[in-house]
Amino acid sequence: SGPRPPPRAKAAVPEGWRRLERLLDEYSTADGLEPARRQRLIAAIREEARIAGLEDDLGLAASVSAAEAIPQIDRFVCDLKEGQFADGLHVFGRGTCSEAEKAALLDALAGRRVAPGPSGSPYRGRSDVLPTGRNLFAVDPRAVPTPSAHAQGVKLAEELLRRHLQDHGDWPKGLVVDLWGSSTMRTAGEDFAMALHLVGIAPRWDHGSGRVSGYDIIAPAELGRPRIDVTLRVSGLFRDVFSGLAQLFEAATEALAERGDEADENPYRPRIARVFGPRPGHYGAGIASIPDVFTAEAREAAGEAWLSASSWAIAADGEIRPDRAGIETRLATADSFVHTQDLPETDLLLAADYAAHEAGIAAAAGRLGAKVPSLYHLDATRPDQPHARSLTEEISRVVRARAANPAWIAGMMRHGFRGAAEISATLEHMAAFAHLAGAVPPHLFDLYYDATLGNDEVRAFMARENPAALAAIETCFTRLHDASLWQTRRNSIAAALQEAS
Repeated sequence: SGPRPPPRAKAAVPEGWRRLERLLDEYSTADGLEPARRQRLIAAIREEARIAGLEDDLGLAASVSAAEAIPQIDRFVCDLKEGQFADGLHVFGRGTCSEAEKAALLDALAGRRVAPGPSGSPYRGRSDVLPTGRNLFAVDPRAVPTPSAHAQGVKLAEELLRRHLQDHGDWPKGLVVDLWGSSTMRTAGEDFAMALHLVGIAPRWDHGSGRVSGYDIIAPAELGRPRIDVTLRVSGLFRDVFSGLAQLFEAATEALAERGDEADENPYRPRIARVFGPRPGHYGAGIASIPDVFTAEAREAAGEAWLSASSWAIAADGEIRPDRAGIETRLATADSFVHTQDLPETDLLLAADYAAHEAGIAAAAGRLGAKVPSLYHLDATRPDQPHARSLTEEISRVVRARAANPAWIAGMMRHGFRGAAEISATLEHMAAFAHLAGAVPPHLFDLYYDATLGNDEVRAFMARENPAALAAIETCFTRLHDASLWQTRRNSIAAALQEAS
């Protein structure tokens, strides 16, 4: 049974961004302003964004027009204002649902029945998961994706395509979709439905049982765009629980290969494997933790580990066979990658799996000598407002909204030893993204240093409650600096690192 997640705290715009926020508010009502004043506002907004490092995070070169840059800056600031993070950690036996959780634990230990209950996130509209402390059940794999999950998957696909068009001015030529079994259970298959819609496939349901009974191929004219060439990289749990979905995807793409569409309208003409995952009985992306040293050799080893953990193809008949050449070819021709996050309670810097999957593919591309695909993190935590961000943009949002936020750190400090470990772990996950994918600009490490080692109170807390976590965070910052993954422009930080070493 999963515990009730801790309460959410509202993130705020960083203190140094107040002027940027005011300028954006003024610009939003500036349609009637005389052109000279409007141009001054634009220049001021872009200068504030440049100073904050936001233009780097959003990939906005100086040559990008104001019509494109200002809305992106404004949306990022709005995302920060609307963001939330967990206020502290869950403590068993405390808070709402504590009595139900304690009673269920005692019943389980005594061999008594524990009442069943659905799984999911109470912060994503699933109030039916309360009270927690029940024996969780998931979904019928044969009924995934559900009609509502399919509708949401269409929205996710459209948002991803919108972002890709914004960034590249064209449709994706080859897209790797990262699918996890856990999120498929929670959402009843939203991200799998997204993959189907990108291909131009719709599920067909049995009206009596509600189970998926097949698929329909959407005609190009109805689709209104090219079919996207999609490769699925599935987790070990997805492979085990949702093998039927992998087979359905392969069967659908094989059917597409038989169609008489023009080659430029149908990237599925070649009959090749398109669903890959770990070897049967194995799980994860093969990258367990960050290495002792941040070297090119360590990054290449991580890339090799990702490839080895992704080199088993799942066929339409359910057979799972090794196909290293297949995954190498699919990765070498991919120009985009996407991972979808549905859980509001977490973020990509709170668990090592995110970097292993989302940055591991970048290391794998480097291992092959191929161009690294554009890395997207699709935020589906608010079903009504999905938001596709670049990996760097998502990391920037999380660092500013949660990791470097004094309110989050104060919440961790309430939990002593464990809280200090969480503070240290966040840096390790940032380091993994920097090492494997080069996705963390230096100023984000500056922000996290200021919030942790640069804060005397936080440093003293870690020294008192968890000296090992303090040593780990000091070592990690030093290694990042020595490997030139973090080149701070702040003399005070550089001096402190030199003194520590």
